[in-house]
Formats: sequence, structure tokens, C-alpha cells
Amino acid sequence: MYTVNVTMAVLLAGLYTIGFYLLMQRSLMRVVLGIMVLGHAANLFLQTAGGPPGDPAMVAAGVREGMADPLPQAMALTAVVITFALTTFLLAMAYRSWVLLGHDEVQDDIYDRRIRELPRRDSGPDSFVAPRESAPQESLR
Repeated sequence: MYTVNVTMAVLLAGLYTIGFYLLMQRSLMRVVLGIMVLGHAANLFLQTAGGPPGDPAMVAAGVREGMADPLPQAMALTAVVITFALTTFLLAMAYRSWVLLGHDEVQDDIYDRRIRELPRRDSGPDSFVAPRESAPQESLR
């Protein structure tokens, strides 16, 4: 039976917290750093969940008891590739924003401001609107 190390669980919680905090910032460079930290946290989580090191997974004589599970390693490799692709895309967006605007801060959208200023329609107790009754249809004879 494999138990997770408490130190690794606390480290993973810290990495995910830092990553999500950076991801919610308005600066695109902080968003990029948040994606990178979340990618590293995901890789560390997959390696931790994979269990302790074991014997090689490729054996000719069948399945042995102490074999390592290759699935978390393959998933971590896939996570590395996805994190790298997303990081390069976000870096290109941040660079383009810097070239066009002179800063990398995400601005508020005009339509978001308009929606925020709309009055709340469904806030009162009498906000329920009964469905419209349809006109009676003539029966076919």
C-alpha cells in the first residue's frame, strides 16, 4: 500500500494556490507565470500519484509484483508538452499586447461594464412572470 507524503501534499497545495492566484491577475506576464506554475504542479502531482519507483515496466516473462506504472509518466510527459504550447501562445499574446499597447495589462471590456450597470431584474419577490397563454386553436372537424 502506498501512502502520499504529507510534505508533497502541502507542496502541491502551495503550488496550486500560487498558480491560481497568479492566473487571476490582470497582467499577462503573471498569467503566463501562473500557467507555468500550474503545469509544474500538475507534473509533480502525476509523479506523486504514480507511486514509489519500481522495476522496469517492460518485461518478457509477464507481470511482476513490483513493476512501475508507466501511465503517470506518460501523462506527465503529455502535460509538459501542453504546458509548453500554452506558455508559448500566451507569451506571443503578451508580446503582441506590449507592442500594440505598451503594456500587458488586460483592460475591461465595454460590454462587461454595460452588463454590470444593468439593474437586476430578478431580485424582487414579484419577479416571476407567468407564461403567456396561447390563443385557443380551432379543432379540426
